[in-house]
Amino acid sequence: MKIILLILSTVLVNNFVLHYFLGICPFLGVTGRIKSAIAMGLATTFVMTLTATIIWPIEHLILFKFNLSFLEYVVAILVIASLVQVIEMFIRKVSPVIYRTLGIYLPLITTNCSILFLALLIPLRGYNFLESVVFGFAAGIGFTLVMVIMGAIREELDFADIPESFKGAPITLIIAGLLALVFMGFSGLISA
Repeated sequence: MKIILLILSTVLVNNFVLHYFLGICPFLGVTGRIKSAIAMGLATTFVMTLTATIIWPIEHLILFKFNLSFLEYVVAILVIASLVQVIEMFIRKVSPVIYRTLGIYLPLITTNCSILFLALLIPLRGYNFLESVVFGFAAGIGFTLVMVIMGAIREELDFADIPESFKGAPITLIIAGLLALVFMGFSGLISA
């Protein structure tokens, strides 16, 4: 039951994009099309899950055990950068179309603050190994969910009659704010 609450809380209530406002760069930059939003979301989910899987043992078996907590940021950044490089090579090999679609945003997963936030939040919340992996996966699913919703809305905006002054960034930011309000409605539902 605790794992299910952790998943629901992370995906809906404490969504990294709409609650903490992290990962806004890809949220606004890649969501022009659903296909690219899904690809970015899945790549980010993969990185978040692997980051949580790798960070927990490093922190608990090395950093905390040998009193090297001051290296936590450096280790997190190195783990994230390495994972992104592997994913970038994999996507380039498997799907050059998606690789070109994601463009500069794929290497920018390395600097996606939501992934670093995830790596630093795991020890603060005191998750065990399973909870940290579930938390990483759920954070990625929440990120992907919001990316796909925004991508779908922005694709529909192509056919909408929007005043000229609202086209582009203004309407995108208005929609982002409205989505944040919608997800705020889940706040009383679960807390973690």
